[in-house]
Amino acid sequence: MTYYTSMEEHPIEILNLPSLEERVKANLDRGAFGYIRGGSEDEWTLRENTRAFDDLQIIPRVLQGLSGADLSTSIFGIPLKTPVIEAPSAAHGLAHVKGEVDTAIGTAMAGSLFSLSTYGSTDLTEVAAAAPGAPQFFQLYMSKDDGFNAFLVNKAVKAGVKAIILTVDSTLGGYREEDVRNHFQFPLPMPNLAAYSSQDGAGKGIAEIYAAAKQDFVPSDIEKIKALSGLPVLVKGIQSPED
Repeated sequence: MTYYTSMEEHPIEILNLPSLEERVKANLDRGAFGYIRGGSEDEWTLRENTRAFDDLQIIPRVLQGLSGADLSTSIFGIPLKTPVIEAPSAAHGLAHVKGEVDTAIGTAMAGSLFSLSTYGSTDLTEVAAAAPGAPQFFQLYMSKDDGFNAFLVNKAVKAGVKAIILTVDSTLGGYREEDVRNHFQFPLPMPNLAAYSSQDGAGKGIAEIYAAAKQDFVPSDIEKIKALSGLPVLVKGIQSPED
């Protein structure tokens, strides 16, 4: 079955995120929209995370003698124009034919930092070339195959990424009811998988793809990736204070 992704190229006026979501829903394949928007099970965690974020408040300071706000900051010595960075997410090609290339370009134009997922729709070398000089991180889903891990990390280092994001909380795919309802499987290949083997992710659900991922994480895995890359390693997915 052929999957048709958007090829539109034009400016859009964004009023707010909820209204943008409704516009996307009306113009995107149902299964793709469900995967991008949805969460696991009955989406309790998704709702709670949103609610918890809404509870955070920015308290303005007055009488400080300031005539303009400066949002610039830095991370690992990398200067950024904004404290908001782009988190890694899979398969941008579901939404647009240029996939992560356009996301990386837009992020660079905003003076922010782009993070590419192992399960992206675009090869990491191509993403790096799309925004030369702009800072990028690479998010690694460790595989049971150490050869695959070394291959991807070395390729990311050669592409010039500034850090590795190591995801440790996705050892199994969540039970995504929206995907089950829509019988969703990834319609597009994942080049970062295909570059190493014939397994490119197309025609599989997220649970099948995660089945090849490492489950038995230990702290030494962080050291392994740090030694392999020579870069800072951010551990993504820590939820318990004990951890």
